[in-house]
Amino acid sequence: MAAEFLQNVPVPTLDRPFGVHLWPIFDQAYEKVMGYPASEFKFQEGVTPLSTFKETATMLITYYIIIFGGREIMKKLPAFKLNFLFMVHNLFLTVVSGILLVLFIEQLVPTLWRHGVFYTICDQRGGWTQPLIVLYYLNYINKYVEFIDTIFLALKKKPLTFLHTYHHGATALLCYTQLIGVTAVQWVPITINLLVHVVMYWYYFQSARGVRIWWKKYITMLQILQFVIDVGFIYFASYTYFTSSYFPWLPNMGKCAGEEFAAMAGIGIISSYLVLFISFYIATYNKTAKTGRPRRNTGQKSLIDMKNFEVPSPAGSQNGGAKSNGSASSTGRSNGPVTRSRKA
Repeated sequence: MAAEFLQNVPVPTLDRPFGVHLWPIFDQAYEKVMGYPASEFKFQEGVTPLSTFKETATMLITYYIIIFGGREIMKKLPAFKLNFLFMVHNLFLTVVSGILLVLFIEQLVPTLWRHGVFYTICDQRGGWTQPLIVLYYLNYINKYVEFIDTIFLALKKKPLTFLHTYHHGATALLCYTQLIGVTAVQWVPITINLLVHVVMYWYYFQSARGVRIWWKKYITMLQILQFVIDVGFIYFASYTYFTSSYFPWLPNMGKCAGEEFAAMAGIGIISSYLVLFISFYIATYNKTAKTGRPRRNTGQKSLIDMKNFEVPSPAGSQNGGAKSNGSASSTGRSNGPVTRSRKA
């Protein structure tokens, strides 16, 4: 009986790393929702929804108007208790991130094994195939769903920090530039980010359930590792593109697919993430005294101030102080700096 059962268990192969061929299942599910199979999807600038800079800019401006306008409105209202909706939101993003991740793995493993890393990050036949384009686009759309993270913060009257609000908007813009820029290397930051999000949104889901999680610190460490790897790949792909195009006398491995503006956007945004998240980690976890207070005349005090910096309200504060949306204040004193995890 057991032997017969084991014989029917799908065996992982190079083309089917999970044993089961997932793409046909996804293709059918996609068709039920969209009316046509994923294998027929084509990303066309100006035709596909949210494929133009005007649409992307409109979404970003709307996002910032809603969250900061909502914060001003919430100053006159009590904080909403949205724990159930918050759990549903985080569980949904955990599942979506997991599904996209395994679909990416199924597409990438055979190519990486047969053709190598350089081919997969620099050749459009490796990193810009039709199935990958579908996944790139769905990941891009998912970034707008993640905007709801910040709406929850505003409705619950939590501080809207620069790191959080900048990161959400910049990530959506980054995904847009890589789609328009036809970059083959984008699967690297996307897949690592999906892995991080599976862990992170699961953490938020469990925390909302009241489960105490001991490994919160390691989420930030994983985020930093993510950006270190991202920077390495993006800098390499950009260097390869620019040297092969303009400085062929410099050592390089050949041509690399993509547009120049996409390369510059990737370098700028990912580099800024690395700096911000390292600063956040140092300010939150690398305490220099038993009381949790940083010593004077050190850089850590500045990092703590940056970590807890809340995007100021145009209305200001009647008392001249920095109240946190009328519900809580973060000073970084008395019991040490306030720690909040940041979504990446």
